Amino acid sequence: MVSDEQPSTEGPATFREVFAQREYRFVFTAGTLVWIGDYIAKAAVTLLVYRETESVALSAAAFAISYLPWLIGGPLLATLAERHPYRQVMVACDLVRMALLLVIAMPGMPTPVILILLFAANLANPPSQAARSALLPLILTGDRLVVGLSVNASVGQAAQVVGYLAGAAIAAANPTVALLVNSATFAVSATLVRLGVAARPPAMKAAHRSHLIRETGEGFRMVFGQPVLRAIAILVFSVMLFSIVPEGLAAAWAGRHAEDMSQGLAQAVIMAANPVGFILGGLIVGRLVAPARRIALMRPLAVLAPLVLVPALLDPSPLVVALLATGCGFAVAGMLPTANGLFVRVLPDGFRARAFGVMASGIQVIQGLAVLVTGLLAERFSIPVVVGLWSSAGVLLMTVAALAWPSQATVDASINAARRHGSPDPVKSPSGSSQPEPDRPAGKPDDGPGGHPPGSPDPHRHAVT
Repeated sequence: MVSDEQPSTEGPATFREVFAQREYRFVFTAGTLVWIGDYIAKAAVTLLVYRETESVALSAAAFAISYLPWLIGGPLLATLAERHPYRQVMVACDLVRMALLLVIAMPGMPTPVILILLFAANLANPPSQAARSALLPLILTGDRLVVGLSVNASVGQAAQVVGYLAGAAIAAANPTVALLVNSATFAVSATLVRLGVAARPPAMKAAHRSHLIRETGEGFRMVFGQPVLRAIAILVFSVMLFSIVPEGLAAAWAGRHAEDMSQGLAQAVIMAANPVGFILGGLIVGRLVAPARRIALMRPLAVLAPLVLVPALLDPSPLVVALLATGCGFAVAGMLPTANGLFVRVLPDGFRARAFGVMASGIQVIQGLAVLVTGLLAERFSIPVVVGLWSSAGVLLMTVAALAWPSQATVDASINAARRHGSPDPVKSPSGSSQPEPDRPAGKPDDGPGGHPPGSPDPHRHAVT
């Protein structure tokens, strides 16, 4: 058995190998369309509410409301995806959001109704994203999963930039058109998933169901009660605690150096830097660095993420701040898919959607708290001091997390236990006929993250990101 700490000496999977998987192409295209459409809609709704109310607070609320479902019930909603076939969950959520966006786009819709409908539409995000996350390791195996995760993360960052730019441009002319575009992306996504993704039975058998709250609690106990999963969660949560800060404080930071460049330009440069670094890190490390090297680099990169922000103590110019944030994004993208791959292999069958809900909600809460706390500190102290000392504390925390990493024997035992947990499930093609997992090279065992030995079930996968 090849563990994540002692991976195969083969080179990294190629983009061609990843995109050769037919189901992945459909899921990737559908997801990219939804990402872009969502960011277009965020820009449009924010502008629409501001035009209707001339209230900055309500406009900000319209933007922030997409995060509320994750904060108040993300794990619970994600658990629903475990109870039903992933394809069915993804299609249903897309159609619900499509319909609600069409209603929001109706002329003369009152602002309170818009906010309520937006919240209702975003309630579909946790189960949809949990199902999509859990589906990927059933499609991509071996090192293809890690490369695929890097591609997804990088394209997601690029979709944010493209979506915001396109959304601002479209919404300036007609916000309703932007909302209709978002609704159309959900319709196309539902069609692609229905036609291109194989039908699989629910991850959770009917005999294993109790009630939703108990099942959600089991997801928390799995993530934080299993030593290796807990170590990965701590590593991921910790790095998110520090990497978000430059982006969150960009507006105020840009104001300190208004004489160097316009405040708007400085803010844009700082906010875009982390996504740019993330894109570069995901593509370069995921594609050019061998699997064995990625494993070795995972914990050093986790320490490097806050370390590159420590020079903020010197009060650098916005361009230098952007370079520091780019380095931080690069480090995070370099370690996150590898940590995700290990999470996949250690997570037992039937828990991936619930685990995704736990991790995704935790990331949302931690990033929000990090920006809130550092923002409050910046009210009393200078931003460079706050960011520099906050990042210095991050270096210490990440070093402790890296040194406390589970032993090789613990990792191997956890992977073996996860593999013994499941039982083979039939896979049906979109037409309903039983078939093996599509597009897998014949005769090639899967030993990388998300893979499994011949004859055993696909391990379930949780998306840490």
